[in-house]
Amino acid sequence: MQNAFWWIRQVILTVVACFFCVFGIHALIAAYKLKDPFTFIMAFFSSNLIILISATVVAGLVIRMVKACKNSKNTTE
Repeated sequence: MQNAFWWIRQVILTVVACFFCVFGIHALIAAYKLKDPFTFIMAFFSSNLIILISATVVAGLVIRMVKACKNSKNTTE
């Protein structure tokens, strides 16, 4: 089993990545309220990039924690 600091760090990073994912969704919703087409395009693509990167980080961290949990169960048996 990994030490407690590793798990705390993984959970904190996952929460931060989830925050940025929600922030990206709010930015995407706000982009649709813009009137200028250029500003809309820039806000739209930037919010999608924020969502994409943060969702990838969340998926990677969750997969890493699941693998660590499975490895700790295999070593204890």
